[in-house]
Amino acid sequence: MYLNGQLIFDDSHFQDHHECGVPVQVYWGKVHHDIGFVEQFSPSYIKMNNIFYSRKQFTFVSRPGY
Repeated sequence: MYLNGQLIFDDSHFQDHHECGVPVQVYWGKVHHDIGFVEQFSPSYIKMNNIFYSRKQFTFVSRPGY
């Protein structure tokens, strides 16, 4: 499905991760900020660990097998 470390950015990527329970790691620039499972998503944000992350401000990385 996705490679460990692969950037995810399309709605279909977030939908796949949500449906399959694949963890997503969140970066702010090059700094690790959080890791968890996608609870909700929209064109503007991703909700993980009960926190809303801006899709414009943060980078999201697939972490299958984490």
